[in-house]
Parts: sequence; structure tokens; C-alpha cells
Amino acid sequence: MTALPRPWRRKLGSDARAAYVFLAPALIGFTVFVVYPLIRSAYFALTQYNGLSDPKFVGFDNFRRMFTTDPSFWPSVRATLLLVVLYVPLSLAIGLALAVFCNQRMRGVSLLRTLCYVPVVLPVVATITLWKFVFNPQVGLANQVLSWLHLPTSEWLSGSDSAMPSIVIVMLWSVGSTMIIFLAALQAVPTELYEAARLDGAGPRTVFFRITLPLISPIMVLQVVLQMVTALQAFNQPKILSPDGMGGPGFSTRVLMLSIYTNGFPSLGRVAQLGYASAQVWVLFLVIVVLIAATARFSSIWTYSDHVS
Repeated sequence: MTALPRPWRRKLGSDARAAYVFLAPALIGFTVFVVYPLIRSAYFALTQYNGLSDPKFVGFDNFRRMFTTDPSFWPSVRATLLLVVLYVPLSLAIGLALAVFCNQRMRGVSLLRTLCYVPVVLPVVATITLWKFVFNPQVGLANQVLSWLHLPTSEWLSGSDSAMPSIVIVMLWSVGSTMIIFLAALQAVPTELYEAARLDGAGPRTVFFRITLPLISPIMVLQVVLQMVTALQAFNQPKILSPDGMGGPGFSTRVLMLSIYTNGFPSLGRVAQLGYASAQVWVLFLVIVVLIAATARFSSIWTYSDHVS
């Protein structure tokens, strides 16, 4: 291979130095705020650490305790999985339905899209607090509406069986973020395909399942990942809505993120367990990585691709 002329080598060298200069702030920020905390938390996961005294190395004792003796860990896992199972399919179905409706050509559709998206930009804590009043079993609006309709009322957040579905309802309040991504995907589908299908006599149902869904299937995979991560990392809703702020009643809404927070930043009078909380963080991190990898691995089975090998 012929060597490059010296002027070209000098130009490439100067371009490389300029590239490193421009990349330096991002690399430094990534190292300081991502890489270093990850390494530090991995070390803390192997220690007994309360945030005040020096960390004491205990090996995998935190993980053994987590899987064998901690009475709240497996209920937290069950609560988290229940949240994922309830929230992810509902958010996808409602978000896609709203996107299809908002994709129609009709008067006032821009206002409708805005109204669907407004809950996403409202203050999160204030909105959740308002929902807590709505779900009050005695004076809340939800039970008042059910009473007006002569339907049985519910304990909502105060009942161990109804608390998690109530939290899912509050999380679905922000389904506009899912809707807006689906709407962008729907508007990217070529209109020529719809016109050709109508000329062939295809009905709306056939068009939706044979054209629309296959073409937006890559976005569907993205949405599955995003909503799954959202459910696994849910914290604000269980923290604010649970009657005791600890995931009650019992462990019915004590998801893993809330369990991590409770162990790492306990109430007054209790000793922080930052080492144990770090171990829980890594378990949750590995669960998220495995689920995302599995979704990506099997997505090719049911996603459409126009690439022909």
C-alpha cells in the first residue's frame, strides 16, 4: 500500500487532534457522571456501607441476603413484574389507538393532539398528588363518579389488590408520549400503499393489520423497550401514591426502585444501607439489560424489513 503524502498526513493528524478536542467535553462528562459512578456503585455493592463510616468489604453477602433472607425483595420483584405486565401492553394499545385516531383528517385534529400530549408536560409531582386526591376512597372524585353511575366503589390505593392497578391508571395519564411517537411512525407510512390497497378492495381492518402494523413494527419494538424500562424504573407514582410512602398496603406497590430508595435513604432513626441498595441497583440493571437484549434478539421474528438478502 502506497503511503500518503506528507501534507495529507499532516492534515489528517490535525483533523484527528481537532476531533479529540471537540470530543473531550463529552468524554470527560461521560466518564465523570456515568463510568465512575458505575464503578463506584459496583464496589459499594460488595461492601457494608452506611454513607458515614468507611465501606467494609463483605463480598457477595449483599446478594446472598437479597435472594435468601430479605423479606421484602421477592415481593418487590413481584410488584415490579405486575407493574410491567399491566402497564406495558396497556400503554402500547392506548398509545397506538390514540395515534391512529389523531392521524385522521378531520377538523380540530391539531387541538386533539395537543390535548393528548399536555399531560406529558405537566409537573409530575403535582399531577400525581392530584390523582391521590381523586382516588381517595371517602371523598375522591373516582368513587363519586362510580356512585353516580350506581356502580360499586373501590378502595383504590388503600386496597392491596387495587393499589397497583390504580398506579397503572396514573402512569397511563402520560400515554401522550407513546402516542406522539406512534403518530410520527404512522405519518411515515407511504400513502401510495393505502391507495393501492383501497383499489384492491381492502377494508380498514385489512389495511391496518396487513400494511400499517408491519410497517410500524420497528417503532413498536422501540416502544416496547421504552415502556418496559419506564415500568421497571417507576418510582414517583409508587412513592407518592402509596398510603405510607413505602409501597403499601403491605408490599403491594413496593417496586424495586422504591425498595432501593428505602434501603439507601431510610426514614429518620434508621441506618442507611447504601451497600445493599447498590447491590439491588445492579440486579435491576442486569434485569433491564437482559430484557432489552431478549427483545432485540427476538424482534426480527415479527418486525418488517424491506432488506432482501
